[in-house]
Amino acid sequence: MVQQVTRGIKISVETNFEGTFYKNYKIHYAFGYRVTIENRSKDSVQLNARHWTILDALNNTETVSGEGVIGKKPVLKPGESHRYSSGCLLTSPFGAMQGFYSMVNFTTTKKFNVAIPTFKLSAPFAIN
Repeated sequence: MVQQVTRGIKISVETNFEGTFYKNYKIHYAFGYRVTIENRSKDSVQLNARHWTILDALNNTETVSGEGVIGKKPVLKPGESHRYSSGCLLTSPFGAMQGFYSMVNFTTTKKFNVAIPTFKLSAPFAIN
């Protein structure tokens, strides 16, 4: 598990390898990840958007941006947390993801970004 705190918002990420399959005559490696967003600040905040950079061992880079997470824009009061699961496909058995969440502080009405720590994706059979 990797963790990082930005402006009182703690992000924790756990990953797992889901398996391999063929798509368009190419092998793909499926990875799942579970993110916990915990508000350790004294203000209520809302997650409005996400931005991901997904890298694989073949030097392919994919950027994903969008509103909310899994169709939600959670509001977190102090001490509350939100957990969700998602996944990605790579064309190699190794990779990494990193990014940030765009949030708004309800007390100050200011927007800010919360770093998502870089986390590694690796198929267990490929680890030496």
